[in-house]
Amino acid sequence: MLGPWGNGEKARFQRAAGVNVVGNAVKIAVEGAVGVYFGSVALVADAAHSVADLVASAVVFVWGGSRYDAADETHPHGHQRIEPLTALLVGATIVILGLLLLRESVRGVIGAHSPPRQSLLLIGALLFAMADMYLLYWYTERVNADLGSTALDALAVDCLNDIYTTIAALVGVFGVFLNVPILDPIAGALVSVLVVYQGVEIARENVTYLVGAAPPASDRERVIAALRENPAVEGIHDLTVYYDGTDLEVEVHVEVDGEMTLREAHDIETELVTGLRNLEDVGDVHVHLDPSGVGEWKDAADGGDGRSDGGRSGDERNSGGRIDGGGDQD
Repeated sequence: MLGPWGNGEKARFQRAAGVNVVGNAVKIAVEGAVGVYFGSVALVADAAHSVADLVASAVVFVWGGSRYDAADETHPHGHQRIEPLTALLVGATIVILGLLLLRESVRGVIGAHSPPRQSLLLIGALLFAMADMYLLYWYTERVNADLGSTALDALAVDCLNDIYTTIAALVGVFGVFLNVPILDPIAGALVSVLVVYQGVEIARENVTYLVGAAPPASDRERVIAALRENPAVEGIHDLTVYYDGTDLEVEVHVEVDGEMTLREAHDIETELVTGLRNLEDVGDVHVHLDPSGVGEWKDAADGGDGRSDGGRSGDERNSGGRIDGGGDQD
C-alpha cells in the first residue's frame, strides 16, 4: 500500500521514488518539446532516455517499497526480493530504450533525418535537464544514505549518468551552431550506448540478488569472525552465506562442548543467532549446534583442529539424515 507521507523508512523510500517520477516527467516535457520542435536527435534521445527513467522510478515507487513490509503467510521470509526485481525491470527497460535510440541515431548519421535548426532554446533545455538531474541525484543520495536501498541507488546512478549523457547531447547541439550538424546524431548514438551499458550493469547486479548468489568473500569472513567471538564456539563447518534478495542468509553448523546441558546449548544458539542478525545486511540465520570432535559431514581434509569453516560435497550433504532437534532458529 502506498504511503509516501511520514518519517518511516517505507515513506521516505516512496517519497524519494515519487520525487524521481516528477523530476523525470518535467525533464521529458522540456527536453522532448524543444527537441521535437527544432528536430534535434540528441535532445530527443536524451528525453527518451528519461522516459526509461520515468518508467523505472514509477516501478520503484509502486512496488519497491514492498521490501519494508513484514513477512506474511504468502511471503514467510519477507519481501526483500521484490526490490531487486523492480531494479531488474528498470535495467531491462533502459536497455530496450537505449537500443531504440541507437537505431534512430544511426539513421541520423547516414542522413535519414534532417539536421536540427539552430536555437538557443536547445542549449537552455539541456542546461535545465542537467540542473534537474543533479538535484534529483543529490536528493536521492541524501535519502538513501541511511536506507541503503539498491533500487534508490539505481535511480541515483541513473540521475548521475543522465548528466553525462546530457553533456554528450550538448556537444551535439554545439555542432549545429558550428555548422557540423552530424555531431548531433553522433552525440545521440553516444548517449544511446551509455544508456544500454547502464541498463546492463543495473540488471547484472540485481540478477545476483535474485538467484541467491554468494556475496563477496568479505561478507563471509565477517560472519565467521562474529561466530568466533563467542567463547563457547569450538569449531565452525558447513557455512553457507548467500543472497536472499538484498539481504544475506546464513546457514552454519557450530561445534560446542558436547557435555553442556540442553538449556545451555539453547542459550548459546540464541546468542549466535542474535549476534549474526545484528550484522549489517544479514537477514535470516540458521544455526545448528554439534558436539565438538564429531566431525559431522566435514571433508576429510578439514579434520585437523576442529575450527574449519569448510564445506561438504554434494553426496555428504544428502547422506546420513540431518537431525536438528529444534536447532534452527528463524
